[in-house]
Amino acid sequence: MANKKAKKSDDLSKKVKHETWEWIKAIVIAILIVIPVKLFVLDTMIVPTGSMIPTIMPGDRIFVDQISWKYKDLKIGDIVVFWTPFVDKSALAMLGPFDKFMDALSPVHYAGHVKYVKRLIAVGGDTVQLIPAPGHPYFYNVEVNGKIPSALKDRLYTKVGIFSNPNYYYEMANPQKYISSPDYQFLAYYNQDMDYTNYYDSVVSKWGKYVTRDASGNIVIHVPKGYFFAMGDNTTDSFDSRYWGFVPMSNMIGTPFLRIWPLNRFGVMK
Repeated sequence: MANKKAKKSDDLSKKVKHETWEWIKAIVIAILIVIPVKLFVLDTMIVPTGSMIPTIMPGDRIFVDQISWKYKDLKIGDIVVFWTPFVDKSALAMLGPFDKFMDALSPVHYAGHVKYVKRLIAVGGDTVQLIPAPGHPYFYNVEVNGKIPSALKDRLYTKVGIFSNPNYYYEMANPQKYISSPDYQFLAYYNQDMDYTNYYDSVVSKWGKYVTRDASGNIVIHVPKGYFFAMGDNTTDSFDSRYWGFVPMSNMIGTPFLRIWPLNRFGVMK
C-alpha cells in the first residue's frame, strides 16, 4: 500500500513538473513571438485624451501598423502615432498596467515617454501657416507650402501657441520669466510635466530659425529636416506641436489602422 502511495505521489510530482515545464515553454515562446511583433510589426495603444475627437474618442484602443509607412510616403493629413520627444508625466500616469508593460518592451531610450496620436501636418522642409477660414471667424485653415492640402481643407484649427506667439517655445521653457503672462499657469504646469526646460536647451537649439513672418506679418513655421509637425483634430483641446514643437522622424511608430475597442466602434480606421 505504501509503495502504491509513493508511486502515485511520484507520478503526480512528475505530472506537475511536466505541466510547469510546458507552461514555461509556452510563455517563453509567446514572449519570443510577441516582442518582435510588438517592436517591428504591430503595436497597440489606448487613447486616454480627447485630442482627436471626433475621429478618435477617449478610451479607444487601436492597433498601429509599424511597417507600411516605411515603404510608402506618409501623406499630409494622415493620422500618425509617435513617441513623444519628451517625458509626459501626466499622460504616463493615465496608462494602465497592460500598456505600461507593452511600452516597457520598447527601446530603452523611450522609457518614460508615451505615444501620441495626431494628424500629420507637415514634414521637414515644409512651411506651415494658418489663414482665416471663410465663415469661421475664430478658426483657421492650414496652409502647407502656400496651399491648403486637400486632406486638411475641411479641418479647422485655432491660432494658439507658436502661431500666436513666435517666442512660445522659449516661454514654455522659461515660465518664471513670464509670471505676469495670462498663460503663466499653463506654461508653468507643462514645463514641469515635461521637464521642458531641459528638452528646450538640449533639442530646440538644433532647429535653427524655425519662425519667420510673411509680407503681411503672419507667422510662418519652417519644419526642420528630419522632423515633422502634428496637430490634433480637436483643436481647442489638443496638446500638440503648436505648444511644444517638432517631432523627430525617428520617433514615428506608424499609422493606426484598426479600432478594436469599444466593440460598438470596432472597425478599420480611415
